[in-house]
Amino acid sequence: MKERPQYLDSQAMEDQLELFQLIFDNIPSGAMLTDAEGTVTHLNRPYADFLGIDAQKGIGRHCTEIVENTRMHFVGQTGIAEINQIQMIRGQNIVVHRIPLKKVGQVIAVFGLVMFQDISEVVKLARKLHSLESKVKSYEKELMNLRSTRYTLESIIGTSTTIADLKLEALMAAANTSPVLITGESGTGKELFAQAIHHSGQRKLQPFIQINCAAIPKDLLESELFGYDRGAFTGALAGGKPGKFEIADGGTIFLDEIGDLPLDMQPKLLRVLEEKCFERVGGNRLIRSDFRLIAATNQDLEGLIARGHFRKDLFYRLNVISLHIPPLRERPMDVMPLAQHLLAKFARRNGCAAVRISPEVMQALAGHSWQGNVRELANVLERALLAMQGEEIRVTDLPFVPRESRVQRVETDILPIRNSQAEAEKAALLVALQKTGNNKAQAAALLGIHRTLLYKKMKKHGLPLQGKT
Repeated sequence: MKERPQYLDSQAMEDQLELFQLIFDNIPSGAMLTDAEGTVTHLNRPYADFLGIDAQKGIGRHCTEIVENTRMHFVGQTGIAEINQIQMIRGQNIVVHRIPLKKVGQVIAVFGLVMFQDISEVVKLARKLHSLESKVKSYEKELMNLRSTRYTLESIIGTSTTIADLKLEALMAAANTSPVLITGESGTGKELFAQAIHHSGQRKLQPFIQINCAAIPKDLLESELFGYDRGAFTGALAGGKPGKFEIADGGTIFLDEIGDLPLDMQPKLLRVLEEKCFERVGGNRLIRSDFRLIAATNQDLEGLIARGHFRKDLFYRLNVISLHIPPLRERPMDVMPLAQHLLAKFARRNGCAAVRISPEVMQALAGHSWQGNVRELANVLERALLAMQGEEIRVTDLPFVPRESRVQRVETDILPIRNSQAEAEKAALLVALQKTGNNKAQAAALLGIHRTLLYKKMKKHGLPLQGKT
């Protein structure tokens, strides 16, 4: 048996109608309701005040009698809504909506809404929106500079297939949020790859937080990673301090030298990786953080596991995506591109002209063992840049060339600065500077040395560096 429909009694009906009228009158924008033919059935007070009429006297009249240029009756005929239309009312451009209300496919009423009092407000809003969009773009750029990374995939230099494959793997890793483990000898560029993965992913505008597990004392590591609450220990800040995992929320945390993580910290890290939540030291509030983890090590983690120094379950959790960077000696094709890139960077930093590399130097660099990898290459080139005579790096400028070769070369070469005695060298500098009017570039050319070396020697002999360059 069907239930009878429940009807409101007259008092309840009256109360409900009164409520609807209050809502209608308190809409901050102008509102009007007509039937399908355009006769006004409802007019709220804000709109009546704007039109300069009494709301009750407007009801029952045709919309064209109280609103100039109205199209409410046309919408009643067509049944097509007109949204964000401009209408001139009382000498002002107004933005209006005209919305047909239908029942069983037939228009029974039209609802009109004045969205803004004047078109100038729309213009102001549009200008404000444009200004906000410009600020957002500016802030995004600033975030990239402040919160993200210095290195991108373009920062990774090399022409070998190994580097090309690694860059492709890094790009694929950036497309998801799984943990990444980067392995390789010290100086191979693990941090570059970590930053490049972050920069290439959707989190690039979010923080990139780096922490070296080997550089932080064991008793401070937990508070650095997870933070601490007030009173957690003697010397703790009054308001507590967030940890690296908390700061990395939405971004990436890079744990360098993960192989040096103390054994008692490893299960705590494992729990954070699995649950993405933790408590501060001395606290009892659970903190959740949506971070992406990238770890790096130059150690053999499987060997550490065999010796009981690293947890196997943590290794499996870290080693979801693995990138191994081979040492520089195994990819000699990358030596020269790296050398040219580093020399250009050093020249820009020191304000020097471009530096050439002799064929003998190229051969020597390609054949060197590079136990320190790219970091050693950078050191060798920077030292050679300071030691070179002229505009080209020669074999004798390389610090790893045997001393006997250097002595023989010095004895057979005729150098512009002949006397190695300090006074003679200083006198030669003074004469060159005097002849060139203290022009450092011309003086260096006259002496046959690079301008960088000239500055070095002037500083050595206490000569003033001010003046023409």
